[in-house]
Amino acid sequence: MTHSTRIVGALALLLLTGCSSAEEEQVTQLRPLTVKEQVSSIRKSGGGYVVSWAGVLANGNPWHFGEHVVATVVAKNAQGKEVARLQQSLDAVPPAGSLSFTGQVVAVEKPTQVSIEYRPAQWRQAGRIVSAFESFPVSDVLTERKDGSYLVTGYVGTPYRLPADSLAVTALLRDKNGKLLGGGSAFVDDVRTGKKQRFIMNIENVADTGKIAGAEVVASTWGSSSRPYEELALGGLAPIHTAKPTTAPFAKDRGRQGMPPGDARP
Repeated sequence: MTHSTRIVGALALLLLTGCSSAEEEQVTQLRPLTVKEQVSSIRKSGGGYVVSWAGVLANGNPWHFGEHVVATVVAKNAQGKEVARLQQSLDAVPPAGSLSFTGQVVAVEKPTQVSIEYRPAQWRQAGRIVSAFESFPVSDVLTERKDGSYLVTGYVGTPYRLPADSLAVTALLRDKNGKLLGGGSAFVDDVRTGKKQRFIMNIENVADTGKIAGAEVVASTWGSSSRPYEELALGGLAPIHTAKPTTAPFAKDRGRQGMPPGDARP
């Protein structure tokens, strides 16, 4: 190995080390996901007890997705014995955005306390600016209070050119003061431009449905990584006006009016 070769090798090593250190420093500076709100409930059902939960995670980082987040839900009885445990993989949390989620597990013995812990997110830098990640429009939401349950129906569309293979739809139920009471989730497939998909949720995890004032419904890409959302954003937004005009064209183009005489403006 010549002297010049050793110098080139050393410089390359320094550059690689510098890049690695910069990336590690950037990751350590990212803020962790925060729990904006969460609630859990216990309901007797058949031969067991259904433990349900709902929550909202917020991502305060404007350029990174929070990926591969796992919620560990543990239910214990009055003696402190663990009677149910579930590890729930959550969908990716978009940059400067939030994730609404719900879940449930069945316990044979009656639980008296429920705890939820979250594994730290893995961070991936977004390939587009935040404004490129448009939300999925939810429309025609109808709710109906039933005996022991709350029915939520509606439609989900997409603002993107590419079809969304699968979307997670989450309904958060709130009281008149906005307090989170519970919620439910459903999935819709093959959402395309101009083709909305219907969702139906019959939510049974709120003990007193009379306290429910309304449902907040949001849709997100399904999957623990940012890939589905990234692919949709890279495909671009669909045109706003996709229908052809129904009126006949003008018989004669009215053209532009000429400038008044003596007006010498450029």
